[in-house]
Amino acid sequence: MDAPALPPAERYINRELSQFEFNKRVLAQALDPEIPLLERLRFLCITCTNLDEFFEIRVAALKQHIEIGTATIGPEKLSAQQVFDALRHGMLGVVQQQYQLLNEVLFPELAAAGVRFVQSEHWTPEQRQWLREYFFEQVVPVLTPLTFDPSRPFPRILNKSLNFIVRLHGKDAFGRRRHRGMVQAPRSLPRVIRLPEHLSTPGCHDYVFLSSIIRVHVEELFPGLNVDGCYQFRVTRNSNLYVDEEEVSDLVHALEGQLEASRYGAAVRLEVSHQCPEDLQQFLLDHFRLQAHDLYLVDGPVNLNRLATVCDIEDRPELFYPPFKQGLPDEIRSDESIFSLLSKKNVLMHHPYQSFAPTIEFISASAADADVLAIKITLYRTGADSPIVDLLVNAARAGKEVTVIIELMARFDEAANISLANRLQEAGAHVVYGLVGYKTHAKMTLVVRRESGKLVRYVHLGTGNYHHATTRVYTDYGYMSSSARLGEDVHKMFMQLTSLTEARDLNRMLASPFNLYDALIAKIDREATIARDGGEGRIIVKVNSLNEPGIIDALYLASQAGVQIDLIVRGICSLRPGVPGLSENIRVRSIVGRFLEHSRVYYFRNDGKEEFYCSSADWMERNLLRRNESCFEIRQKRLTDQIRADLELFLADNCEAWMLHGDGTYERLTPGNDTPVSAQETFLRTLAAPS
Repeated sequence: MDAPALPPAERYINRELSQFEFNKRVLAQALDPEIPLLERLRFLCITCTNLDEFFEIRVAALKQHIEIGTATIGPEKLSAQQVFDALRHGMLGVVQQQYQLLNEVLFPELAAAGVRFVQSEHWTPEQRQWLREYFFEQVVPVLTPLTFDPSRPFPRILNKSLNFIVRLHGKDAFGRRRHRGMVQAPRSLPRVIRLPEHLSTPGCHDYVFLSSIIRVHVEELFPGLNVDGCYQFRVTRNSNLYVDEEEVSDLVHALEGQLEASRYGAAVRLEVSHQCPEDLQQFLLDHFRLQAHDLYLVDGPVNLNRLATVCDIEDRPELFYPPFKQGLPDEIRSDESIFSLLSKKNVLMHHPYQSFAPTIEFISASAADADVLAIKITLYRTGADSPIVDLLVNAARAGKEVTVIIELMARFDEAANISLANRLQEAGAHVVYGLVGYKTHAKMTLVVRRESGKLVRYVHLGTGNYHHATTRVYTDYGYMSSSARLGEDVHKMFMQLTSLTEARDLNRMLASPFNLYDALIAKIDREATIARDGGEGRIIVKVNSLNEPGIIDALYLASQAGVQIDLIVRGICSLRPGVPGLSENIRVRSIVGRFLEHSRVYYFRNDGKEEFYCSSADWMERNLLRRNESCFEIRQKRLTDQIRADLELFLADNCEAWMLHGDGTYERLTPGNDTPVSAQETFLRTLAAPS
């Protein structure tokens, strides 16, 4: 049967709308009463962080498209205005849900559990006195209250900073009438203050918001003037970085300038206390050159993600997920050196259930071993205090050849990456920056060691970043091997990244932006041919996002040929599953649970000659066509059996899985009368160390 001639909007799901749907699934975690209370608060904070980035990047780009009059965006051919309007409608509902959950559910239930957020009207006299002293001793010295006139214009407002618009009346010290003032809260001030134990409710930890302290005492900042109202607000700005590679001679210098400029980019969203009068709302909108549809009224802190600090300092195990101890693969539960082990067998690690420590030990041993001549590694995100960077610095100082490919354009980590690049260079490492326009997103380490007069290559390849902190909350695969062919491939890929020449004749790897895309299309088409010839076509893919039109179209054709396709896509998915005549054999599910699903795995049945790949690349246009990505094949049966079992477990999940429907909506699965299956909980039981 021929595929229906569907218009683009019925063939594809808009990327921004799909991304917004993902954040609604995260919010559902915060709404779930089965999840521990402080974990629910943490999920709520994550929704705020996600929306901040969404406005800074995606909504900012949409507004630019609207401003310049772009006809349509994306393969679905919707206008930017259509997408913006749909997002605005959905966003209003999400913001209302966020604050309703916080005020009506989380605050009361946390208070009952001994974690109280005390509103100013409920401060005791003793608390009020302590907070007044705190205000004068800790807050006033770093505040700068402002009033406005032609010589004192409205100040520059930092992206996502906490501010207060103040209504005033009366005359200042110079006899001039004042109507409005403003207070900016420096980022150095904590947004949530824990009261001393003797001032807290017995058996409780009491917290107070900085915004409440400033609001209650704001008159002290404008002596001689009368304060008629004080209202918090926050502006979100365009944080896209614009670096023209044709015009840039020094990427670091150009990027540093862009980072500073992005802190004061064009405003894209204004959040204001719901109590703020309309005239002050309009005053702020006019100043930031925003419209009414850019305004969001909030009933609580304007920056919910600052509440996450409470989750970090509270010591209430019953309010968190049960702790677990990361396990180790059976192969490395011994005192054998990592090089001796890898000379005999390959190791596959499944984080966070299994520890990232063997990876750090691999680099540590390489840095300390006198027979190791060279270490090469790609760094996309590592964190501010990275043990891996420390080890690389030590290796470089010890005289080893250390080459580090650092992606300066890793979004929101640009400043940290510039800092670690400078540190590595000072230690004597060769630092190469990712190519502008083609981010280096591959996760690879190559170690060259002299053994019995010969040079042997050892490699680590991963689906996630070399970030020791995120390896406790992101699910990823890490693979270590001394395979000669794989080592040769990784060597060629590093040569490609440093010399900008194409890595050809790879044995076990595929590379973006060169042959990965074409190889994936060919493998999908091969499954379709097998199915049309009467065989069993089968594809299982696990990625974070899927929006590349060519891949989607190939999957549609494979579905029409009879290939059974299961896609496990955590976030953005532009493919419409289950559409009659188009995608009837495609199923899409999203797993949202305790850990952030981050691993990328591709499976093709290949008429019984099964292929398993792990990769750093999602199936997005940017990853497949505009980034340097690595994709490596897993061939050992004991390891492919493990990956197959993992994929089957994800497909059986009926506790943390959401099914995507053809109209773009998601439905959360429930066990009903079936046995509950949670992939993440199963991995914790089977892979983590016994408690």
